[in-house]
Amino acid sequence: METKPLMHQHGGDLDAIERKYGISKAEILDFSGNINPLGFPESVKTALAQNLDIISTYPDKHYTALRAAIGAYTGANPAHIVVGNGSTELIGTFIKTVNAKKSLIMGPAYSEYEREVSLTGGTFDYFPLKAEDDFVIDLDALLAALTPEIGMFVACNPNNPTGSALTVSQLRTILTHCKETGASVMIDETYLEFADNLDEICAIPLAAEFDNLFVIRGTSKFFAAPGIRLGYGVSSNEAFRNRLQTNQDPWSVNSLAAFAGERLFTDKEFHDTTKKLISDERKKALAEFSTWKNIKAYPSSANFILLKLLTDKITAAELFEKLIMKKMLIRDASSFAFLDESFLRFCILRPEDNAMLIAELKKLVEEA
Repeated sequence: METKPLMHQHGGDLDAIERKYGISKAEILDFSGNINPLGFPESVKTALAQNLDIISTYPDKHYTALRAAIGAYTGANPAHIVVGNGSTELIGTFIKTVNAKKSLIMGPAYSEYEREVSLTGGTFDYFPLKAEDDFVIDLDALLAALTPEIGMFVACNPNNPTGSALTVSQLRTILTHCKETGASVMIDETYLEFADNLDEICAIPLAAEFDNLFVIRGTSKFFAAPGIRLGYGVSSNEAFRNRLQTNQDPWSVNSLAAFAGERLFTDKEFHDTTKKLISDERKKALAEFSTWKNIKAYPSSANFILLKLLTDKITAAELFEKLIMKKMLIRDASSFAFLDESFLRFCILRPEDNAMLIAELKKLVEEA
């Protein structure tokens, strides 16, 4: 295990890129933000445009219709659902509510977990997923690391940035062990809806069985809606939900976000179109990279692919610089725990955009 301080940066900071490089953000193909390339659903755009007067009313304090829509979409009991101002708010509120003295974070990981643990005054270790194992978890080693002094375990599933995923069977084993040791578990499913094998890795059905589990999702990535700030969580632990909601600001989800959410989760055509696009393009990209000698692509259940450079001719940072000059923004992944200057990540966009990026990578890495 290792604790490694991170720069708390996020993908897709187009404003910062625009300022630094003098490139209009409207011209940049953003492969760093992991957002659905189809954009916000047109059906919901239309409904919002026709109902803007709702900004003059407070949202339902209990978000009854919104929680019902989320329940129908996920299969969770609406009584077990809490909503928040984006998944990031719920991550922070969960960590503050648990207030563990020591936490274990599956890494490499989203830096917000580390940041929020540190803000509560707690300490943390990372449990490493290893590149030599294709970032597949060593379950026995994890269970050994989850000692009674660990009050909270945090994992992103599928994991960002590796794309690897824990199975329901593995999750059940982890939850059973943590129940015995007294640890709370947070599973962040931000990218789960992009997976081909969703039913094999989804933790939400386990929430009714394990009251030490909190599952978090958002709408920023799959629904291309980071601006509405809508996230939700599932827990069967009523006392915990009450404590969490006490720690939240009232009406943390605004009227427009609640209205949109009630409709986002029912647009099945959008769901199915997204899943097919990402699945087809992910398979195509992985097949292409499998023929290259200077790049290794790791299997992914998410809408992004982690790459490792197998040559010392160029680093991820240098690739970032060369590609941004072509108005393509990728993620230099060296700021993640356990990853170095040979790792980069890109998210899947539309077929023509993916083809353009892969062609440029081939020139820079394979043919240079």
